Amino acid sequence: SGTRKKGLRNAIIYGASIIIIYILIGFLVTLIMGPNGLNQLSTNAIFNLIFFSIFVVFALSFFGAFEITLPASWINKSESMSDKGGLIGIFFMAFTLALVSFSCTGPIIGTVLVEAAVGGSYAGPLLVMFGFSSALALPFALFAMFPQLLQSLPKSGGWLNTVKVTIGFVELALSLKFLSVPDLTYHWHILDREVFLVLWIVIFAMLGFYLLGKLKFSHDSDLPFVTIPRLFFAITSFAFAVYLIPGLWGAPLKAIAGFSPPKGTQDFDLFEAAHQAQEKNNQEKKNADIFHAPPGINAWFDYNQAMAVGKKLGKPVMIDFTGWGCVNCRKMEEYVWSTPEVSKMLNDNYVLVSLYVDDRTPLPQAEQYVSKVTAKNIRTLGNKLADFQTQYLKTNSQPYYVLLDADGKQLAPPSGSNFDKEIG
Repeated sequence: SGTRKKGLRNAIIYGASIIIIYILIGFLVTLIMGPNGLNQLSTNAIFNLIFFSIFVVFALSFFGAFEITLPASWINKSESMSDKGGLIGIFFMAFTLALVSFSCTGPIIGTVLVEAAVGGSYAGPLLVMFGFSSALALPFALFAMFPQLLQSLPKSGGWLNTVKVTIGFVELALSLKFLSVPDLTYHWHILDREVFLVLWIVIFAMLGFYLLGKLKFSHDSDLPFVTIPRLFFAITSFAFAVYLIPGLWGAPLKAIAGFSPPKGTQDFDLFEAAHQAQEKNNQEKKNADIFHAPPGINAWFDYNQAMAVGKKLGKPVMIDFTGWGCVNCRKMEEYVWSTPEVSKMLNDNYVLVSLYVDDRTPLPQAEQYVSKVTAKNIRTLGNKLADFQTQYLKTNSQPYYVLLDADGKQLAPPSGSNFDKEIG
C-alpha cells in the first residue's frame, strides 16, 4: 500500500467489501423469492423436503463425503480482476475470498438464510448476513492491518476437520426440523415426537463418541489423546443426549421447545393417565381428531363452537392463532402455558380455541371459496383460518392471542408471544 495510512484504509475497504458481498447474497435470496412468498413456503411440503435434503447434503459435505465448490473459472476470473489494483482490485480480492471459502461457508450460509428467510421479512436474512459477514471480515481486516499477526495463527490441521464434522452433526439434527414441519401440517405421522427424539439422541451420542475419538471419518487425523476442550464438548453432547431420553416417555423438554414435534404426536406418554378426562372431553370437540391441546390445557379447535361454549358458560373466548411450524407457539405452550398458575387460569377463566393457520387438511368442496382479501383460492382448513385472521385482524403473524366477549368484541388489544410467566 506504500504508506501505513493507505494500508489501514485498504484493509478497512477489504473488510467492508466482504460484508457488502455477503449482504448482497442475502438480499438476492429474499428479492427473488419475496418475503411473503418465503413465509408461505415455510410450511409447504415440497420446499421443506428440499430444505431437509439441502441440510443433509451440507452435513455429508462436512463429514467428508464430497466438497461443495464453485466452478474454478469463477475463482480464476475473480483473481485476475483482483490484480487490477485500486478499489476494484480490493473488492475482487474480497470476492475471491468469498468464492474460495464457499465450501466451508456455503453450508452455514444456507442454514441461516433458510431459517431467517422463512420468517417472512427482508430484515431477517439481511441482518443474519450482516452478522455472519462481519464476523468473517473482522479477522481478515485485522490481519490486513497488522500482517505480523499472521505468524501467531494456529496451523491448519486435524482440528479444523473436527470443527467441520461437529457442524455436520448439528446440521443433520437441524435437518429433521424441516422434515417435521410437513409431517405435522399434512398429518403423515412419520416423524412423531418419540421418533424425532430417538434420532436426536443417536446423533448427539455419536457426536460425543466422535469427539472422544471412538468414531473416525476419512479426513480425520490420528488422535493420540483427548484434549481438554474436546473432552468438555463430548461431555456436553452426551449430557444433551441423556437429557432427551426422558422425553421418550412424555417428559417435557423445555430446552428444545419449538424444535421437537408437540407432545400430542407422541404415542406413548406416562403422563397420559393424568389427562384422560381431557381426552374424553375431546370426543365432543370439532377437529379434535386432527389437533391436540398441550397437556393440562382444555382447548377447542373450532371458532364457532368455542364461541357457543363461551356464551353458554359465560366466559370470554381466547383465540390462539397458532401453527404447526410456529416455533414461538410451541415455546409459549411449553414455557408459559405449562406452569400451574397459567394453565389453571386458562382452564378456569377462558374458553381457549387454537386455530392452526398452516394446517393442510382439505376443506370439503362445498366449503371452498375465493378470499375477498387476497383473491386466492381457500382450499384447506389452514387457508380458511389464515384468511379469517387476515380479514378481521389485518395480520398473519403467529402466535397471536385475541380475547373476545360473548358477542365477539375484543376485550383487550391482541398480543403476540410473551415469555413472562407472571400473571398480572
